[in-house]
Amino acid sequence: MIRLQLSQPNDVADAKAMLQTAIGIEFGTLPPYLYALYSIRDGTNAGAVTRIRSIALQEMIHMCLGCNILNALGGDPVLTPPSYPGPLPGGIGADGTPLVIHCFPFSKEAMEQATAIEQPEDPPDFPVHQLLLEVAVGPKTVTIGQYYAALDAFLSTLPASAWTQNRHQIRDDQFFAGQVYPVNSYADAHKAIGQIVSEGEGTPKSPLDFQDEPAHYYRFEEILRDEVLTKDANVLGYAWGPETLGVDWSAVYPAIADPASHDFSKEPVAAQAAQQACDDAYTTLVRQLAEAVTGVSGALGQAVGAMFVLRSAALQAFTTPLADPARVAGPAFRFKP
Repeated sequence: MIRLQLSQPNDVADAKAMLQTAIGIEFGTLPPYLYALYSIRDGTNAGAVTRIRSIALQEMIHMCLGCNILNALGGDPVLTPPSYPGPLPGGIGADGTPLVIHCFPFSKEAMEQATAIEQPEDPPDFPVHQLLLEVAVGPKTVTIGQYYAALDAFLSTLPASAWTQNRHQIRDDQFFAGQVYPVNSYADAHKAIGQIVSEGEGTPKSPLDFQDEPAHYYRFEEILRDEVLTKDANVLGYAWGPETLGVDWSAVYPAIADPASHDFSKEPVAAQAAQQACDDAYTTLVRQLAEAVTGVSGALGQAVGAMFVLRSAALQAFTTPLADPARVAGPAFRFKP
């Protein structure tokens, strides 16, 4: 379970800092989720592909909503591409050190990491992750959902004058109609935070989000368990199965983990060129997202298009052998200023 350091906000400056951390978390989950997604061989694992892709797009939406809130408060969102392996912003682990996030190819390890990131405070009794539930933490550390709850509680105390109308707001009716919308008041911010938390963790009474779909944590758990979460007459209201996703852990490119820490100078020229193409595509994606979060019209749609370019570059990398012909390397998610 990822835990976040929390100091209760006392003023708008504190709230802006909290929002910047939240934006960094949403942005920071994209590369590990995309690495797992792109490493799945075409035509396989349809259920897993659908779930991971939808989660990645929702993380982008969450990041944009966080930016809209920050912009409305007069802040200026900054996108700082993380390095992998490395921590997400504000995160700490069981011993007080950051929870290190890796870029794993599609695997049980990748899905366990994803559920650890998304895990709510008190999920139903799923035995797969009992060790994660035993994390000992101090009183000032909280889950992502609790972090947003503290932020929302403070925002509710602000006067209407704290909110600037239509400042750098991101909206895109072409790709995310009704999901990315302007934030001009606390009511808008409260709606956005509710959407972010419910899509990530579900609600306190249900594993479903506000659209009656399993939240991110449970979608990743479905893949990990290879069982679909369905409504049931038991006391919890839901059960695993009997439907399965047909997960095939072998239907994946033989990719190394954490290519950003790999020395490509000793790899074939084709592998180096594939990595350069991935770096270029990712850099373009980051730049277009950076434009989107400052309210540049149409930039979010361009960023969505850049994700498809990145996928094409990733597929080239995943099919280009390294010096060890049995291994490949996916995108390193390196930003090149």
